[in-house]
Amino acid sequence: MNKPTVVLGANANPEKYAYKAVEFLQSINQPIFPVGIRPGEVKGLPIMQDFSHLQNESIDTVTLYLNPTNQTHWYNQILHLNPKRVIFNPGTENPEFEEMLEEKGIKVEEACTLVMVRTGVY
Repeated sequence: MNKPTVVLGANANPEKYAYKAVEFLQSINQPIFPVGIRPGEVKGLPIMQDFSHLQNESIDTVTLYLNPTNQTHWYNQILHLNPKRVIFNPGTENPEFEEMLEEKGIKVEEACTLVMVRTGVY
């Protein structure tokens, strides 16, 4: 069974890449937790504003759709969540945070979740 993915930067706007990521991940039956700043819904899933509901989950992947400046608020929460990997989508690359993750043994990938799903390498 697939372990859950957190889409961080989730947005209810279907034009946004984070929305499309949820859509693509659902198409491969990947369990998803959308997390974002604003409440709303993505493809029938509620957007959570923090990780409090995820503390007992075994998260495989966090895929980022936040620019590096907006990521700093989430550093400790992501590190505490201890996912297997964190995907930095285009425009989210962050050497400082990537180093923090790698030091904790969390795999870092600079990649596009949409392309990974489409090509079957997710």
